[in-house]
Amino acid sequence: MTRLVRRNVRNGFLFISPWILGFLVLQVYPIFYSFYLSLTEYSGFGPAAFYGIQNFFELVKDSFFSVSIRNTLFYTFWAVPVGIVVAIILALAMNQKVKEVAVYRAILYLPSILPAFALVFVWILFTNPQFGLFNLVFNKLGLPFIDWIGDARFTKPSLIILAQYGAGGPALIFLANLRSIPKELYESADIDGAGVFRKFFSITLPMITPIILYQIIMGLSAGLNIFTQGYLLTGGARGGTVGPSNSLLFYVLYIYKNAFMYSRMGYAASLSVVLFFISVAIAFIVFRWGRSWVFYESE
Repeated sequence: MTRLVRRNVRNGFLFISPWILGFLVLQVYPIFYSFYLSLTEYSGFGPAAFYGIQNFFELVKDSFFSVSIRNTLFYTFWAVPVGIVVAIILALAMNQKVKEVAVYRAILYLPSILPAFALVFVWILFTNPQFGLFNLVFNKLGLPFIDWIGDARFTKPSLIILAQYGAGGPALIFLANLRSIPKELYESADIDGAGVFRKFFSITLPMITPIILYQIIMGLSAGLNIFTQGYLLTGGARGGTVGPSNSLLFYVLYIYKNAFMYSRMGYAASLSVVLFFISVAIAFIVFRWGRSWVFYESE
């Protein structure tokens, strides 16, 4: 290695050293520290007492653990595909040659940059069982009354609907990908007599599959870590149950309750370790599955 190359390498490490330091301190260290705490009984004060794998044995017998897993997976595996379908529909709509389409794009994208807590409070007003907008509209249409937040059957579906407020962001990513599709492909399809659905499934969908894979991964990450919505809808998750029949007891919210309400840092760390391995397993499955329907030209 020449002197110039060594100097360039040294300077390169100096430039990226803030990122390396932040990565080690804020990501790598917390992961390993969580693994350590998961083997202890620790309240957050004083020294941690070694507890072995007893925290993990307790998980098996913890009914709230299984409830939080079911709630989180139900939300994630409904919110992610619905969100992708909504984003694709919005992207197709924004790709139309309409004079005011730029205004529509801004309107559709605006909710995705609003803070989640503000949207949750708006959602509470919309779904209020007495004077909420939704039930007022349902009453005018002669539809049955729905308690979106007080009925355990509708709490998670209502959050799945609320999650679509952020579909404008992914829609713009899909839109950029749609704009890169050569028009000649659609013109050739028109000559061959292909209809709208045929062109979508034969041209559009294959061209946007890498973006779909990316959105699946990002959506799974957001879904598995859902916290703000459940926390705010239940008033800070106080009390014995989180939502009606614990229907809003999401996994990260359960970690929060154990760590900061019950002062069981060791048990909360064991929950975090389980979430870590679940996330790794799902990411591995998605990447392996994606190889069968995503074509990378560089490969």
